Amino acid sequence: MADNYLEKKMEEYRVAMAAQGNSKGAKASSLGKLLARNRSYRGYDNSFIVRHDQLRRIISVNTQIPSARNSQLLRFRPVTHEEADKVLPHIRLGGALKELKLPFEGTEPRAFIVVCAATTNPDHYLYIDLGISAQSMLLQATEIGLGGICIGAFEREKVRENLELPWEPLLVVAIGKPAETIRLVEIGAEDNKNYWRDEQGVHYVPKVALDELIIK
Repeated sequence: MADNYLEKKMEEYRVAMAAQGNSKGAKASSLGKLLARNRSYRGYDNSFIVRHDQLRRIISVNTQIPSARNSQLLRFRPVTHEEADKVLPHIRLGGALKELKLPFEGTEPRAFIVVCAATTNPDHYLYIDLGISAQSMLLQATEIGLGGICIGAFEREKVRENLELPWEPLLVVAIGKPAETIRLVEIGAEDNKNYWRDEQGVHYVPKVALDELIIK
């Protein structure tokens, strides 16, 4: 039942978004183009200041996306550059490239969306909602010319205390103007999936080929 519910809600969301784009007379970005541009960025242009209204627009997708059993328990704390230092020291990026100590100085993310759950008893349905929410917000960020990364490696209690959050944070989403190049590399299902960088700083991300994903 939950699977059918989510499938139905995703279809309703796609129809609503298409109608919204047509009503504004704007040429909507194709999903394929958005997905290609929506990468996990670890370096940002610090001369670009992400505004509160931009974070609010990104968060607004959560008023349209599916929620299992329509519980809608996720809550969102926008963090602009004035408060970035309440979060930045407590996140970790680039775990597969520890020797690089990412992000490089001067390219740190300076805006965040901290996602919390308005419950003391989260279940697996909530984490389904969390995944849908995070991807949808990053796609919205991409559509308005920004980028981001989902961060699960962070000091939860520090972030909660610094931002005076009423609930435990589940995820930190960094948002900014990307300042690095990311390329996808097709691999087999059993190949090494660790990302890497070349001498020019280009970031390569292995992705399993479509034929390897399909069960035959």
